[in-house]
Amino acid sequence: MIRVTADTNIYVSGLNFRGGHPFHFLELARRGEIRLAVSPAILDELAEVLQRKFDWPAADIAEARELLSSFSQRVVTTETFDVVKDDPDDNRILECAAAARSDYVVSGDRHLLNLRTFRDIPIIKVADFMEIASRNKVPGL
Repeated sequence: MIRVTADTNIYVSGLNFRGGHPFHFLELARRGEIRLAVSPAILDELAEVLQRKFDWPAADIAEARELLSSFSQRVVTTETFDVVKDDPDDNRILECAAAARSDYVVSGDRHLLNLRTFRDIPIIKVADFMEIASRNKVPGL
């Protein structure tokens, strides 16, 4: 099974906009067709963004956190990185990916995408991941 860590922007898009690649990516994880790793730091950033940028009520944020936790592998990070200087929150994604031994990091963030890889983990756009998943015959695609 493909192990993946997603950047917060993938969760935000998947939760707010049905029908796009981020939504379908989360559906793969929900159905157990990929192993999605998430850390408390990622869930905290997600909650903050949903409230600040999208004005989600606290109850809806709590429900989204619970839903994501129900189909994700909860990861406790063991290392702290300072690789992305321009956006330190992006380092939390790399920490989760390293701890989970992810096969891919999926992101729409230019800071992460510009790295291309981290510890031999490719960092790719969600559309590219969906194509890879389709070629690898991930069920549901």
